[in-house]
Amino acid sequence: MRLPYLLLNAASAAFFVVGQAGAADTIAATDGRVAWMGRTVVDDGAASFAYPGVSAFLRFDGRKLVLDVASTGKKSWLDVVVDGRVRAVHLAPGRSRVVLVDRKAAARRTVQVLHRSETWQGTVTARSFTTEGRFAAPPALPARRLMFLGDSVTCGEALDRTPPGKKDPVWWNPRLSYGMLAGQALQAQVHLVCHGGRGLVRSWNGKTDEFNLGRLYQLAIADPARPVPWDQRRYAPDLIVSAIGTNDFTPGIPVREAYVNEYVALVRTLLRDHPQARVVLTEGAILDGEKKAALRDYIDETIRRVGDARVGSVVSKHYPGDAADAHPTRAQHARMAADLVPQLRSVMGW
Repeated sequence: MRLPYLLLNAASAAFFVVGQAGAADTIAATDGRVAWMGRTVVDDGAASFAYPGVSAFLRFDGRKLVLDVASTGKKSWLDVVVDGRVRAVHLAPGRSRVVLVDRKAAARRTVQVLHRSETWQGTVTARSFTTEGRFAAPPALPARRLMFLGDSVTCGEALDRTPPGKKDPVWWNPRLSYGMLAGQALQAQVHLVCHGGRGLVRSWNGKTDEFNLGRLYQLAIADPARPVPWDQRRYAPDLIVSAIGTNDFTPGIPVREAYVNEYVALVRTLLRDHPQARVVLTEGAILDGEKKAALRDYIDETIRRVGDARVGSVVSKHYPGDAADAHPTRAQHARMAADLVPQLRSVMGW
């Protein structure tokens, strides 16, 4: 079922400015009372992000909560989760003030603001949060940490589709993607480092000069016009799951030696950057038949050549999407997570 959603911009939100009858409490988006999960770029109190699933968690005592935010595109969406209730909010291009909470009675409320969209749909900058009440300490994030590397499936593309009709940016929903669901089941933080259409050595259309996985992994914001590097020391995952390959194999099965060499180099980089982490490789949900078998062979050979006990693989079942779209449906993402979680528990001893 499609979530309720709002379209707000600076003009429509102006009358929601809080604190006119008393002092308002405003904090920068990077204040200690906001807990962030996901890759962000911090600048003068603001937090910019582009990968899907990036989330801010906060608590406040009051009736209203307003976010000062900007988006570089027309396709940016947020999920606002208030005490477990969810609605989707569309961000207008440019800077706006978005009402996240507007209730009749004041109360202690826990809020998650999650980025639904992908990098190519726009970069979002959160500047500040304001309430007529007071902010409290944020909820504690889980101690366990996961990182999922992947493509559009990992990003949650078209998971919330409601055909017929043209594909809509609101159909993206990383909150219910297999990676996020696995994180919930394993009581872990999750970073999604993913980009639709991209692979390990080439994109879905055969291009090799775009930001594919090795480059995406190095970036906080993977905008080709304004790429921003990511400091790997800012997040130390316990487990890294690489679910890449679907787009590499779309034009046909890539040359084995070149593919394996690239994968070996990436895995060695992951091990170097995160000596505390285990790494598992998997083939993802879309490939099947000959292509799936070939990718599985490439994965096995990569693991053999790396020769490190911290590196292994897990199996992904094939989920074909539906008649409207080849991307897995919401129900299929739930099944993908259910398939994955026992395997990851076994790898980690969780």
